[in-house]
This record gives sequence, C-alpha cells and structure tokens, in this order.
Amino acid sequence: MPELKELRRQIDDLALQSVVGGMDAGEAWPSFCVPALEQIRDAANREHADRVSSAAVAILETVRETAARPGTGTEGAAALQDGIARLQEAVELEGRTGGAGTAEPSDPAANGAPPASASLAQDPELLSDFVLESREYLTAIEGQVLTLERDPCNSEALHSVFRGFHTIKGLAGFLELWEIQKLAHEVEAVLDRARNSQLTLSGAAIDAILQSADFLQRWLAHLETELHNRPSTPPAWDEALLSRIRALSSCPAGPQPAPEELAAMASAVASEGATPEGTAAAPGDAPPAPAEIAPTERQSTTLAVKVDTAKLDYLVDMAGEMVIAESLVRHDPELHGTKNPRLQRNLAQLTRITTELQKTAMAMRLVPIGPLFRRMARLVRDLSRQFGKQVEMETEGDEIELDRTIVEALSDPLMHMVRNAMDHGIESPEDRLARGKSASARLRLRAQHQAGHVVIEIADDGRGLDRGKIEAKAIQKGLVASAEGMTDSEVFNLIFEPGFSTAAQVTNVSGRGVGMDVVRRHVEKLRGRIEIRSTAHVGSSFLLKLPLTLAIIDGLVVGVGTERYIVPLFAVREMFRPTEETIWTVQQRSEMALVRNTLLPVIRLYRKFRVKPKSEDPRQSVLIVAESESRRYCLVVDELIGKQEVVIKSLGETFKDVSGIAGGAILGDGRVGLILELDRLFKDRTCDASH
Repeated sequence: MPELKELRRQIDDLALQSVVGGMDAGEAWPSFCVPALEQIRDAANREHADRVSSAAVAILETVRETAARPGTGTEGAAALQDGIARLQEAVELEGRTGGAGTAEPSDPAANGAPPASASLAQDPELLSDFVLESREYLTAIEGQVLTLERDPCNSEALHSVFRGFHTIKGLAGFLELWEIQKLAHEVEAVLDRARNSQLTLSGAAIDAILQSADFLQRWLAHLETELHNRPSTPPAWDEALLSRIRALSSCPAGPQPAPEELAAMASAVASEGATPEGTAAAPGDAPPAPAEIAPTERQSTTLAVKVDTAKLDYLVDMAGEMVIAESLVRHDPELHGTKNPRLQRNLAQLTRITTELQKTAMAMRLVPIGPLFRRMARLVRDLSRQFGKQVEMETEGDEIELDRTIVEALSDPLMHMVRNAMDHGIESPEDRLARGKSASARLRLRAQHQAGHVVIEIADDGRGLDRGKIEAKAIQKGLVASAEGMTDSEVFNLIFEPGFSTAAQVTNVSGRGVGMDVVRRHVEKLRGRIEIRSTAHVGSSFLLKLPLTLAIIDGLVVGVGTERYIVPLFAVREMFRPTEETIWTVQQRSEMALVRNTLLPVIRLYRKFRVKPKSEDPRQSVLIVAESESRRYCLVVDELIGKQEVVIKSLGETFKDVSGIAGGAILGDGRVGLILELDRLFKDRTCDASH
C-alpha cells in the first residue's frame, strides 16, 4: 500500500529526529504519531487489516523504545505514554475488524498469513527495493564483521552491523518474509548483548554472524529469481545455525564460550525447542521500526537516486549515438568548405557539449572498486582459517572507479588469483619464521590510474614463483622443448597455459590446473593484460591493466582495399613498412616476418576477409605487430588512416558468429568500420595452417 510505504518513511524520520538528533521525542509525537494513527485507522479495513496491524505495532515498538531511552524529558515521556495507549487501542480496534489484533500475534502460518510468493504478487516493486537495500546492508555487514574480528572493541563497526540486521528484520517483517525476519532478529539479539558489553564477539560468534549473512544472501537470491518469474526453491532452513545463535544470546555475561561449550549449549537449545528468554521472536512477531539512521547516512541517501540499469545503458547508448551524429555533421563535405565564422563557432559549441555529455554519461556507468576488494576480504579470512595461515589483507585505491560491467566481470578472475596467492604463494607460519619472516603474511590489493587505464595489483610477500618448477612442468607437458634463453617473464607466463599447475596435490581450492588460463581469458575479454613480477622467497605481484570502460575503444583505423578496419590500440606494439628481406615463407605454406631478430606469423587481412587489396606486394603495405594471449604476430594492411576513439556497436544476431570481428563502429565520415578480434584471428590462422 502506498500509504504504508510512506508511513514507514515517516517512522524513519521520527527515529532520526528523536533518537539521533537529540530532540525530545515528546515534541515529535503530536506532529507525527497522531496523524499517523489516523492514517492507520482510516486504512483499517478487512482487505489490508493484517498489514495495517503490522504497521501499527511497528509504530508502537518505536514509541516504546524511544520512551525508554535516557534523556527523554518528563513531558515527552508523558506524551509518549499517551501515544502508546492510543496505538494499543488502534491495534485492538483492528483486531475487532479482522486484523491481527494484538501486539504479539501468533505464528502467521497459523493465522493464514500469505507466504512470500503472495507478497511478491502483491507488491513486486517493494520486494525489489527490499532485495536491493538488503544486499547493500549485507555487503556493509560483512566488511564491518571482519573489522570486528580484528578489533572486537570497535564500537562503530558493532553499531553498524547491529543497524544492518535491525533494518533487515524490520523490513522483512513488514513484507511478511518471516524466515528472514526470524534469523535477523536472533542475530540482532546477539549483537545487542555485545553492544551492552555482555558478550565479546570472536571466533564462533563471528562465524555464526557471517553464516547468517550468507543465509540471508541466499534468501535474497531466491526472492530475486522469483521476481523475474523463474521457478526457485527457498533455501533450506538451518536449524543448527539458529541454535548456535540462540546459545550465544543466552550464554552468561562475559567472554564468549569455547567452541565446544557453545556446541553443547546449541544442542541443549535445539533439544528444548524453546527460544531463550529475552530473544523470543516467533516468525509472526510484530516487525519493529526501521533502525536508527545516523545523520551522515541519511544525508548520503538523499543525494542519490536508484535508476534501472537498462535505462542507464540506454542513456549511454543514446549519448554515443549523439556523438556519432555530431561527427557526421562536422565532417559533412558541404559544411567542410564553408568559411562562415558563426557556423564554425556553433559547430565548435556543439562538439564541446556533445563531448561533455558523453563523458558524463560514461561516468554514470562507473562504480568504485572498493566493494569488490571488500568481498575478497571475506575470502582471505575463510581461506586463512582453512589453511592454518596468518594473513593480513590490505587495500589501496578503493575509490578508483571502473565500468560497472568490468567490475562485475572481474569478480571471478580476482577470486582465482587471491585463492592462488593463499594456496601457493603464502607459506605456513612455521615456514615463514624459518626464513626469518613475520609469521603473519601480507596480501595487498591496490588499484591506481595509469596512462588512461586502471591497474589492479594483487601482491603477496610469500615464496614467489619457482622458475625451476615451472620450467620442468612446461617441458613435461610439451609446452616448450627447452626454457634456455627464455626471460623470467616468458617463463612465468607459462602458468597461463590451459591445464598448467605445479601443485603437489589437488585440493578443493587449487591444483587441478584450472584457473589461471581462465583468468587470462576473462581479462583479455575485458581488453586487458596481465603482467607478472616475482622474486623467489620475497613475493609475487600480478598486475591487471584494464580500460576504464567497455563502451568506447581507442582504435587504429586501417584500410584494406576499399574497406576500413579498427585494430584495438591496446594490442598494437609497433608499425612499419617491410623490406624485401622481412617476409619469409616456411615450408611453402606459412608466412613469417623477421622483426627484431624474431620470426612472427603473418596474417594478410585481405585473404581473411576476401577483400581485394590495393597491392599484394608486402613492400607496398604496412605491417602492424599485434599481441594477443602473450603471442605476437603481424597484420598486413594497405594503409594507416589514423587513431580514433570509437563507440562500440554490436553487429546483432545476424553477424554475431562472424569470426575475427568483435563489433562495429561508425567513423567520422559516416562509414562503418569493423573492430577486429585479434585472438580469434590468430586462432583461425593456426587452424588454417594445421589443415
């Protein structure tokens, strides 16, 4: 109901004014609670009785909590007590008209309360907002819990985690998502004890809170799937987890019990089938008001709006179209020769505005990389416990922004590399101490701008890459005949070959030879490169060099016959006009070019795309040395036209399977240039040669 949605926002404001702002809660009561009460009474009919009753109880809970806080004046307390009586009367009134009726309703299933799917059908927009907001809260919760694990006395992190679970609980109860509300309430009870110095969070308590957040994430994924009208099974209820959390909330005040004691207490709680005193919350318990919101949080939310990503992508596409249209007008032959100064000024103004619009539209797609780094913190924490290693993770450049699509696609490669660092790179505490190192290792994730790109570094102070092991494995697998004469960089790049692994044993984390080749493939799909730097027994660094966005590309425009092609500039190493001694034929089949005393394969684009060239004589052509998947080769083209920043366009379903073409772009003269997919060109050449 729109009325109740607005009412919830008003409750939020009341909490902000009376609790955070230091205002006497009694002053807020006449201005808000009485009109809110009238809204509830007006809306109390049989159709919406259950939800109206929940809203009334939510306000009642807020008022009770506020009245109990220290600092509420005598007049304010009296006004609030009067409000409690009025709201209690409203709740009873709704009970007589068919609502839930009391401040402590029974199990919703027993009263015929609708399941989550019914809530989805009633208000999918509200459910979508809930999923989005809850995910943001859970992401923040995970980071703050890891902070608490390092510093249990960090009150700011503790309050942040408490507010997150408290808000999720309130929203879930309002939307009748009882499983989410129930678990969030139990975790909130544990956190409340920690806030009151009755419990110190460490070890098993941290594990339980993180596992609870994982369970809620699975529930959100289930809700999102159903919102998209796809069948989904709700996550299985974890009674063992709930028992452990209830045991934590019922254990005696003081230090947290040992894991064995906690397990025994959890078993006792589960066998009794009862909720510990002070934490009872049946699935149908009345949802409390949303959490207290700090002024800084409130201010930040009012400065942002949520926009559907499809609309945002469409806006970016239209900005690109406008840039293309402006370029066509500016290069129109009829306008090119005009000397009218006023027209030239107007065209210059149009160019400036169009450029600014495109930059702003592209910036809207950018998101900070910090949340991705924080996700890795949880992985490092779990793996360090699994391997028995001590690892401190550091991040730098969390504010650096990248295209949203790149950040999403970067999650898996980054996870693979962190796992490899934890498994292969970082030694056990005993080995580190034996080498004179600190028992605690360091893993650093750093992002920085560099020459129009973003460089992400994953560095550790572990054992480094073992060149000897890599050489032996490469020779054994037939990747190289001999590593003699190879540079360290060339040897290290062998770890990106499919199936390559030097792990002594297979674990559930690594050792199967699956991972690093996938990492390179993902990064190169993002038009990026990976560099490796390693020193034995000192550490390793993996550097991912990525573009800021995938919507625009810096390209080298080349001509082949009458056609135009665009070579991605990030893959171009050098260009030159060959001499007679440059091109060699090997076994009367494959052509090779001698470049700086190295033979490189040659690909003639006119043969690949069946285009008539201006000349088949290489000396009348231009050779472009390109690199893809750590291999270099030469492209033969007729001419270089120039460098241009182009907006990438999909060729659609009809041409999606054309080999060697990644997309198209409209050039300044209105012609279409095809963007080359260099790794595919090289693979096709290899296949053709093998046949």
